[in-house]
Amino acid sequence: RVPEPAKPKINHVEVYWHTVTYKTVAIYVFLLLVIALASFYLMLPETFGRVVHALTAAIDQQAATVGTTATKQARFVNLDGKVQVKKVSSVQWVNADYQMTLDKGDLVQTASDGVARLSFADGTTYTVKPDTLVTVEENLVPQDRASRVGMHVSSGELDLATGSWEVAGSKAEVSFENAVASLRENSRAAVRSDPSTKQNEMTVARGSAEVNRGGQKLSVGKWEKIEFPAGGSVTRSQILSPPELSEPLNLQPIVVADPKKTVLKFSWKPVPTARAYQLRVSRTAMFTQVLAEKKTSTTSTEITGLDSGEYFWSVQAIDGKENASEWDDPYKFTLVAESKSQEMVLEVDGTELHGNVVEIIGHTEPGAALIINGEQVADIQRDGRFRHFTEPMSRGSQTVVITGQNRRGGTAIKRVPIVIP
Repeated sequence: RVPEPAKPKINHVEVYWHTVTYKTVAIYVFLLLVIALASFYLMLPETFGRVVHALTAAIDQQAATVGTTATKQARFVNLDGKVQVKKVSSVQWVNADYQMTLDKGDLVQTASDGVARLSFADGTTYTVKPDTLVTVEENLVPQDRASRVGMHVSSGELDLATGSWEVAGSKAEVSFENAVASLRENSRAAVRSDPSTKQNEMTVARGSAEVNRGGQKLSVGKWEKIEFPAGGSVTRSQILSPPELSEPLNLQPIVVADPKKTVLKFSWKPVPTARAYQLRVSRTAMFTQVLAEKKTSTTSTEITGLDSGEYFWSVQAIDGKENASEWDDPYKFTLVAESKSQEMVLEVDGTELHGNVVEIIGHTEPGAALIINGEQVADIQRDGRFRHFTEPMSRGSQTVVITGQNRRGGTAIKRVPIVIP
């Protein structure tokens, strides 16, 4: 029998290690990077400067691109009732909200109680009326070049308004049926398209527009209306214009002892061919819920029974054949209950002009609420100091009206004269 070989003797093995944290590794890497950069700078200072400049420019350009892309999206600025959106990349309809952005190809649909106002980056606004289906056709707002925005009305009603364009040649369009209307700057128009009756129409309320239909170009001026059936010829007519609003002034605060019992007077300028006028008052600028409505044959009327708060009012003219004009651009006023206690502290410390925007700097009582030219002041510090930027104002002499109310019910009003050069 062969003896088994002896098993090798295993010596005892000990293993040692040293723990290194991620923080330590990061510190070492940072130190090595600093040493490398310092050596690079000492050996080639000019090359180092060019590399740093190129990297900085690339980062700034990327940040500017991201920021520009974010600010050039179309967004909802007013929503009321049921409004749904179907993104071009989706098959589902979702409820619209203020965080949502709109791109080319997106669909917007309003229910019978729904109204939506969209704002594009060039300042053009589109108001989608109830029971309307529209599509975003263009949303091109490049930097330092002409912009082009547009929507298509499949059915229903759409209003659009343009402002002053920064770049000449910019376009704001709306298409319906086989026609495309291009509005000029500082213009407003209403478009209606009814597939069931195959009737289409457009009315220009401000400025002018050019309509291209089947190669035929038409220039449409203020208070002109064009109508055409699908495949039919175009008819043009002059329509009744709405009256110019007078009182209450736009953004005017009205301080009264008892708002509910106060008789508010509304007045406007006459329209030559009008035989009657219709007044409406609402809490919203889109008049989805009308709180008061009154028909009169004169150029003024009175309303009572309104609570404290912000209101919008507008008037339309009606001629002898019961033809009604468009509603005029609404005015906004604020109804404030006057306090019987001592007036609150409200002081204006200074004003600064930023183009045609005014910055108001002042102080009031802690916890007070302020309204400046009809807008709520959001930036009020704990000690009562505030800063507020107004909406862009027209050139010439203007008055900024500040209305305040403290926790005790006290009120105060300040009027600040401003000259916009």
